[in-house]
Amino acid sequence: MVTLDSARAMALELVDAVESPHHGLPSFRVQGRIFATVPDETHLNVMIGEAGIRAMAAARPADCTERWWGKRLAALTIDLELADPQFVREMLEEAWLHKRAGRRW
Repeated sequence: MVTLDSARAMALELVDAVESPHHGLPSFRVQGRIFATVPDETHLNVMIGEAGIRAMAAARPADCTERWWGKRLAALTIDLELADPQFVREMLEEAWLHKRAGRRW
């Protein structure tokens, strides 16, 4: 289990990461690009790219699902109550790297 506060701390430990609202909800950004959002107290959306999203959702169906934004596969949703801290940290780092490299999706 990972609390929202600990997920927030993990995200903000990443170089140049900042927290800022996105449609009234917390988001984490690097170089102005969102790499994670918080839809509610027990979930975290990480933007790791379509291949990563598909792979993690298939490998970890108990704690991960695909998050679609319209017709676009946008993020991996992690259930913080079921996920372990190391996995959450790894997914935040992957999303941060993905966005820091300038990838849009």
